[in-house]
Amino acid sequence: MTEYYIPTGSSQTELVEKRSRFIGQVWRVESEEEARARIEETKKRYYDARHNCWCYLIQDGPVRYSDDGEPQGTAGQPMLGVFQKEGVVNVCCVVTRYFGGILLGAGGLVRAYTQSAKDALDAAGISVVRRWVAQEVPCTYAQFEGIRREVESFGGVVKEVDYGSDVVLSVLLPEERAEAFAAHVLDYSAGTVEVLTAGEAFQDVPWKPAKTS
Repeated sequence: MTEYYIPTGSSQTELVEKRSRFIGQVWRVESEEEARARIEETKKRYYDARHNCWCYLIQDGPVRYSDDGEPQGTAGQPMLGVFQKEGVVNVCCVVTRYFGGILLGAGGLVRAYTQSAKDALDAAGISVVRRWVAQEVPCTYAQFEGIRREVESFGGVVKEVDYGSDVVLSVLLPEERAEAFAAHVLDYSAGTVEVLTAGEAFQDVPWKPAKTS
């Protein structure tokens, strides 16, 4: 089973630490060339900044980072660690620093660059890429909330809800749990709800929603 995590979207966040301004950006990228292009775009946009530190991780591809003039090990590597900890790939992150006149020290720099990368990732959100089985679950309004909870308990995602005389949930279930989910719902509903399979797809689905400030 192939499963990995990617940013849901792009983001930009800002952090001020002892008058230094840190601008964190995250993008979803598919190649090293795309990551490099994002980095160059940012360097041109913030040409007057003291540092444009960056990192990127490509699924089954290269992993790179740069401190861009900051003391070695205080920027690019801590930023990279944020994405490695979350298991996120196909991602490019640039943290731009406008120096505020107060030295932060090595520890302060590590904390600031780590926090900037984390804030940007939180703002972008995380999606899981894997094979899903699409299913339709027709139920009554009285059964609706209970069925929704069962979908989530099986690691599934509710994509759409059609409200008519009854309710129809369009859901995605992990490939290996779809059959068990259908059997469980039939038992859970005392035989009144039958799950219909609508197809399969290898796709990304939002997993951790983007955080807004």
